[in-house]
Amino acid sequence: MQKILDAMRAAHRQEPPADGATRRDRLDRLAALVRDNGEAIATAISADFGQRSSEETSLLEVFPSLGGIKHARKHVRRWMRVRRHWAGFWFLPARVALQPQALGVVGIIVPWNYPLYLAVGPITDALAAGNRVIVKMSELTPAFSALFADLVARYFRADEVSVVNGDADVAAAFSALPFDHLLFTGSTAVGRHVMRAASANLTPVTLELGGKSPAIVAPGARMDHAVERIVFGKLVNAGQTCIAPDYVLLPRDQVDDFVARVGKRVEAFYPSIGENNQYSSIVNDRHFDRLRGWREDAVAAGAKAHVLGNEEGTRRLAPSLLTNVTDEMTVMREEIFGPLLPIVPYDRIEDAINFVNDRPHPLSLYLFTDDRRIIDDVLARTRAGGVTINDTLFHIAQHNLPFGGVGPSGMGAYHGKTGFDTFSRLKPILRQARLNGVGLLNPPYGTRFRRMLSIMLGR
Repeated sequence: MQKILDAMRAAHRQEPPADGATRRDRLDRLAALVRDNGEAIATAISADFGQRSSEETSLLEVFPSLGGIKHARKHVRRWMRVRRHWAGFWFLPARVALQPQALGVVGIIVPWNYPLYLAVGPITDALAAGNRVIVKMSELTPAFSALFADLVARYFRADEVSVVNGDADVAAAFSALPFDHLLFTGSTAVGRHVMRAASANLTPVTLELGGKSPAIVAPGARMDHAVERIVFGKLVNAGQTCIAPDYVLLPRDQVDDFVARVGKRVEAFYPSIGENNQYSSIVNDRHFDRLRGWREDAVAAGAKAHVLGNEEGTRRLAPSLLTNVTDEMTVMREEIFGPLLPIVPYDRIEDAINFVNDRPHPLSLYLFTDDRRIIDDVLARTRAGGVTINDTLFHIAQHNLPFGGVGPSGMGAYHGKTGFDTFSRLKPILRQARLNGVGLLNPPYGTRFRRMLSIMLGR
């Protein structure tokens, strides 16, 4: 890995800075990699999961990947322009500017849950910013990781984009390399180790982590709509989504109605869970056993599990609503990352807001209401990486919005122009005019200087 990094850094220094044509060419090749190999990509990901439908991979990974590349290609020349401004009043007629400059070599650590999109998304931004990229794929998706390494080698020179594969020890060594920037997507616990390793080299990091993203159903919300969108956001990829609704805050008198409606919606979306090839499997036995164990532990501690379907088939875990939950249960303390959905009743919207604020800031927050006052109140008084109102998930697919967490759910952001800026050094430049008055401030400091200083200080 060090040899790859050294070769990329040497190429970055020796070759001219990537101009607009070079960056667009690299983006075009990245788009071709995704577009031309869709079937092979879907097959490999499904093999890694045990079952994931090609339709889901196309919707959740291929579509946003290509959309992000198209957006970057369209705007990259404008993003590259020097950003000019006038200097401060007392320094006129000098001009100041910010010149975007590629950082050099960017490292990207990819998780297993959306291995295509969470590789291509940051690669897109890094290439648009003129960088070279080394990607560490997840060992939990070996078929796709091997395929992606082969595809990258076919579409890119080794000193443009390279892929490395390996276990957790390889990932630890990767995060300790002296990159010019390191982006990690994964759990908060692992993110701490990545940041600690990067700190030895003072490597800047972007951490896309997780947490418990709430869905607040406000009084008077359109219940059928809320149920439909929450079920969609929770059950695509069987809940193995960092921004999936992790729990629902619901008016106390609507809990039974919500449970009943969710049951009908799950049956409509995924009839016969155990045999339904459009419902994803849990990625491996360890995570499958973890989720079943958390559900059983919650029931043993007094929760009621509403299991919505059978669990026959390869690692298919039935969607399960959990009522009567308490803060001591693991499902209310840890990010679930699966199709378990705790329901927390509240009496006033104020109580729901306080419940969210009493916990670590989430990666996402979902609010269902058409009441402008409630929307403004929740937006003003809560903190989250991103917010979607009257839907779930889709704020991540908006190329004009940054994606990132806050506090325990992440550090920094990318996507679109924000991603371009993340992987660029915005170099500050002051251009002094030929005729200027700065000489009036030169020593020795006499009467003229003191008069000028008095004016400058507003005395």
